[in-house]
Amino acid sequence: MQIDWSRVERPDVVFQRFPSRRSVVYGAKGIVAASQPLAVEAGLEILRKGGNAADAAVATSAALNVTEPSCCGIGGDAFCLFYDAKTKTVKAFNGSGRSPANLTIDHVRGQGVTGSTIPGTNLNSVTVPGCAAAWVDTVEQLGSGKLSVAEVLEPAIRLAEEGFPVTEINSFAYQRSEQLLKTVSPNGDEMLLDGKAPLPGQYMKLTNLAKTFREVATHGKDGFYKGRVAQAIVDLIKSKGGVMELEDLAKHNTDFVEPIKYTFSGEVTVYECPPNGQGLTALIALGILDNAMEQGKVRSLLEMEHNSAEYLHVLVETMRLAFADTQYYVTDPAFGKIPVDQLLSKEYLASRAKLIDPSRSNPKVVHGNPVHSSDTVYFTVADQWGNACSYIQSNYAGFGTGAVPKGCGFTLQNRGSNFYLTPGHPNALEGGKRPYHTIIPAMALRGDELFLSYGVMGGFMQPQGHVQVLLNLLRGFTVQAALDAPRFCISAGSPDTESNKSGRSGDINSEVYFEEGIPDAVVEQLRAMGHDARPATGVKRSLFGRGQIIQKLNDKSGKTVWAAGSDPRADGHAAAQI
Repeated sequence: MQIDWSRVERPDVVFQRFPSRRSVVYGAKGIVAASQPLAVEAGLEILRKGGNAADAAVATSAALNVTEPSCCGIGGDAFCLFYDAKTKTVKAFNGSGRSPANLTIDHVRGQGVTGSTIPGTNLNSVTVPGCAAAWVDTVEQLGSGKLSVAEVLEPAIRLAEEGFPVTEINSFAYQRSEQLLKTVSPNGDEMLLDGKAPLPGQYMKLTNLAKTFREVATHGKDGFYKGRVAQAIVDLIKSKGGVMELEDLAKHNTDFVEPIKYTFSGEVTVYECPPNGQGLTALIALGILDNAMEQGKVRSLLEMEHNSAEYLHVLVETMRLAFADTQYYVTDPAFGKIPVDQLLSKEYLASRAKLIDPSRSNPKVVHGNPVHSSDTVYFTVADQWGNACSYIQSNYAGFGTGAVPKGCGFTLQNRGSNFYLTPGHPNALEGGKRPYHTIIPAMALRGDELFLSYGVMGGFMQPQGHVQVLLNLLRGFTVQAALDAPRFCISAGSPDTESNKSGRSGDINSEVYFEEGIPDAVVEQLRAMGHDARPATGVKRSLFGRGQIIQKLNDKSGKTVWAAGSDPRADGHAAAQI
């Protein structure tokens, strides 16, 4: 696919093709794009104090825990990509936690679990929360060195102690999970307002969460993984039949890892975190698209009408093939070799591209053999020195388990529900193992220069969003219009989808949802091509994720100019430092 780079540098030339309801936000210093306005302000506050993109990302992250606990928090995990403008390199960390060392499939089965995975409200699905360690390590190893962890966390602590008005989408998520918070543990009132889900505009304080943050601000990682907070986590999990010990928390660490990448169309190199995350899915999909066009199986994507049946069919089939591979092979690399190089090899990608029929959906997609023998927050920050941080954190499944450790003010994640209870499967549950992880930040470079820091949150929607938004940008859409454009989603496992109700969350052979804005006639055409195509309107649009983008523009003056967009499916926005 030949990209017209003049259109990418001058998105205004195609502005009228897809007008956005929001304007692009431009800035020449720092810029923050996140799903909640007060969290954006927290990041800007740190930029104004001299912090860099990594420092501001942690401030934004912690503030999102306060203002959107329905999506993320210190009881969950985090991943990060960081573009270092001095070295022109991308750095990555994996801030996901491991299962308790003593947890086994037999123990889970002994509790009456008969399905293929651990139910999301069973506290054996709690893996060690990695978020707190990720915050500390991001500031200490990627930060400017000018600000302490305590200084970076101060805006979030102030928000939690003094209070904040609840936003609309966060209120809706609260109302959907009110009963969960009340029933899973005896401490749910810590997360509610007078025992109820807060309504839009109501003022809310999270004083116990502020106390937890102060433990981290004062004692660093030990403030979370040892002492009062750790004991509260272990006590709650054990009271519900879990086996987590203080030692499981005390030995947690963030892994700094080498990012994986794929150069699409010979021009744009997309970076993702390696497994146990699912970023590999997006890279495989881009590679299959490249090879399908090269083989002549499909026309150039840029020649196809945007979001036409022809265009969407190719993307859906490509994503199904990519998911089939990663949902089988992606696991904790400490427990088995993952064939990343082989999955991204020219030979293998070409073989997968041959499986695409441009006229009809493949009725059953399965993983290949490359070796011969609803709910997250994503945000991004850039600074005046040219650095950028692509950051994502999550509880999984909204509030996660919904279980609140006593006196701590946060819910515990349920990432362990992504393990399989099938002995011998690459992603089978084992003690001390990281599960298949859905949350993924992304970056794109042209040569060694930053092009995009971006992401789209939302379970299995994330790699699908990465591919769709990137292709929108390469068609010449502005960063805001690229996010506004209607999307598709293969079985994201949203509470509103049939796949989730039937236990088929993430099943790449199940239904495909198409967002309001994609014409009914296109959906009908896709049905005729064999897709279980379904329209999604209203609250169901939440399954298409919430993205943020920062693009680096080349200004003739030599100045770095940032262009940022924020997803209209969330409460947030982008804002620039002055």
